[in-house]
Amino acid sequence: MSRTLLVIDIQNDYFPGGVLPLHLAEEIESRIVTAIEQARWAGDRIVLVRHVSPAPKGLFAASGTGNAIRAKILTAAGAAPIVIKQVADAFQETDLAKVLEGTTELLVCGMMTQNCVAFTAISRAADSLDVTVIGDLCTGPSEIVHNIALNALGSKLSVATAAETWS
Repeated sequence: MSRTLLVIDIQNDYFPGGVLPLHLAEEIESRIVTAIEQARWAGDRIVLVRHVSPAPKGLFAASGTGNAIRAKILTAAGAAPIVIKQVADAFQETDLAKVLEGTTELLVCGMMTQNCVAFTAISRAADSLDVTVIGDLCTGPSEIVHNIALNALGSKLSVATAAETWS
């Protein structure tokens, strides 16, 4: 079994001062840094996802700094591959499937639970993988939206905590 931790959209625009600050973004970032370290120790691969919008302004605009992956995540992930996407599903119109070749179990975390995390986790392109969303390594615009999304995802696939994943 080969596991990969997929870290979705831990980018400047989702943090204080960005276009769309999310609920507990800095706390989730810290937890993901720890999880990346735990995943590496366990022998799991790490893959980062970065959303870049072709729009001249707004969320993740290509010309701005809001689309940059946070420095702490980049440092923790080292030479991990970065997949660039333009839509919620990180598989759609990207090389993610190729990057994940050899992976049998996909651990998904990141921002936003109800959008990019959900659409990637339930993507038809992930059907051959054993997908688990790491719920305490995700966030959304509010706690209630995050929890509703996790509940819905739990009806389709496995939702676990970081402690359950790397115990």
